[in-house]
Formats: sequence, C-alpha cells, structure tokens
Amino acid sequence: KFAALVEKIEGMLGGSTTYTETQWQEEVLQIIQFLYPKYVRAFREAPIWDSLTGKERKVDFLLVDASGYIDAVEIKKPFAECIVTSNRYRDNHVPMRELNGTVMQLEKYLYHLNRWGQAGETKLNERYAAELPAGLEIKIVNPSGMIIMGRDNALTADQRMDFEVIRRKYRHVVEIMTYDDMLRRLSMIRDQFANGPGA
Repeated sequence: KFAALVEKIEGMLGGSTTYTETQWQEEVLQIIQFLYPKYVRAFREAPIWDSLTGKERKVDFLLVDASGYIDAVEIKKPFAECIVTSNRYRDNHVPMRELNGTVMQLEKYLYHLNRWGQAGETKLNERYAAELPAGLEIKIVNPSGMIIMGRDNALTADQRMDFEVIRRKYRHVVEIMTYDDMLRRLSMIRDQFANGPGA
C-alpha cells in the first residue's frame, strides 16, 4: 500500500496540471487520512462562523478524530517558488507571500473556530449528524491546522534551514507539510516494511 501511494504521489506531481483544484484536494486528502489514521471523517468546505465580520468562512477540510475533536486542513496544488525566497533579506530566506498568506488564513480559521465554541459545536453536529459515526459528536477544543503545499526538492541547504525555522515557529498551531515531505514520509515507511523488522 505504501509503495502504491509513493507511485501515486509521484504520478500526481508529474501531472498536477491535469487535475482540477477539487480533484487534487480529494486525492491528497485520502493520503492524509492514510498517514493520520486517527481521523475518521473529513468534511469538505466546512463552515466556520466569523463573528468579527458576521460572515461564514469555508475551510478546505475539517478532520474529525475518533474522539470527535476537529482539526482544519488547507490543501494547495503544488507549484514552484511558494515556500521561501531565493534571495535573502538581511541574510535570511524569508517566507514567500503564498506561504505567509496560507498560514494567516488558517490561523484565522482556528481563531474563529475557538470563538465559535459551544455554539459552533451545536451547528456542526446538526449539519453533519447523518455523516458521523453513531455516538460521535464534534468538539471544538483548541483545534490545530495543517497546510499541504509546495515543493522543497529544489531548495538549497540554506533555504531548507530557514524553511525549517519557519515551520518550527508555527508548529504549536499549524503543521506545514510540502509534497516532498509527504513523499519522503511514505517512502521511509515503505522501505521499513520492505527491509523487515530489525533491518
């Protein structure tokens, strides 16, 4: 299964332009749920109430774990040069606009989810009651976020170091994963199974 997923991601990355945004997100979501089996349900374009503007926002996916706790995920199609700058600002490779914007977007979703609180739990449970396993209720308790975007295979060693600094800065709230991260993770697990225990 892991070998098949590695081939699938490699094929997707080689032909990403043939996918619509929706198709791409659905394919990647399946891989995320395989890597993180604690999630038992995923709801696409789930509503989040923005109490500051009085508007409803939509996150790419809300993931629900086996205890009912939710996390938010934003999935972007891969394209070059969206992680860190190639030039330096004060001797640092800084986040690109696309990365900064996506982190800000997801952080605001998490902020609004926490503000929504018990009223949000009631609303989400009413909306998704028919799709939740029996006895499971959605709970909003300090949800975290995940961003899947970009490639890091062409980054220099210095860019990789600065990108890691950026990721660790946000990891208490948001996990940032590139498609190459995903590929490396699956490849490593595949190789461990292939080599057998104790290899």
